[in-house]
Amino acid sequence: MRSSIASAMQRFRPGIAPTLVVLVLLPLMVSLGFWQLARGHEKQLLVDSYAERRAAEPVSSVQLNDMADPAFRRVHLRGQFDAEHSVLLDNRMRDGKVGVELLQPFHDQASGLWLLLNRGWLPWPDRRTPPAFSTPEQALNLDAWVYVAPGETFQLHADPASSQWPRLLTALHPAALWDELGRSGFAYELRAEAGPGTYETTWPIVAMGPEKHLAYAVQWFAMALALLVLYLYLGWHNKKEKPHGSGHESTQHI
Repeated sequence: MRSSIASAMQRFRPGIAPTLVVLVLLPLMVSLGFWQLARGHEKQLLVDSYAERRAAEPVSSVQLNDMADPAFRRVHLRGQFDAEHSVLLDNRMRDGKVGVELLQPFHDQASGLWLLLNRGWLPWPDRRTPPAFSTPEQALNLDAWVYVAPGETFQLHADPASSQWPRLLTALHPAALWDELGRSGFAYELRAEAGPGTYETTWPIVAMGPEKHLAYAVQWFAMALALLVLYLYLGWHNKKEKPHGSGHESTQHI
């Protein structure tokens, strides 16, 4: 048994270059596979938490500042929008269409808080003209839920400084907005449920679902396995042939 293993190892000659490639790529592919599995697990926990909290009844807005974990909590609001300081969140897709999300400061009567309320998605097919929207002037009763972003929004470039309103942004920072307006406001965005004064409020919870992370993990593990199999195959079938003409050469007499 040992002699057969030793014989097989003697025949295993993959070469230096393939070995270096495998030593670099194989751990990388396996680690990326496990990273995708971990991300999928995180996304599943996020989706489960969202479903559980969205099924609960809305709480009073006076409880907002006392919540240790406000993510996805439903809240009942009554108050008015500030139409003079609208924010348009750019590069938002719905069903393959480009648009923006409309956010406005909302003064809640029960808590006295300023809230940054997302009224929904608007199409923006022609960027030569600004998106059209209107703002109710009267006090409204609304249900909304707290959106806590899982991480910082990726930006190629930071949004340029501007004093114009409505303001077009690619990333949202509520605390910076409240500082600029000189108001004491809630630290997170609230997303309105369908109701008066709202637009398209079908919100995607995560940009990539947990099932996609699982699919990517399977792809990375499959590529790692294929690389290993190819490496082993080449190692056992890469035996160099002996050069021709190493034996007795035949002579011909003319």
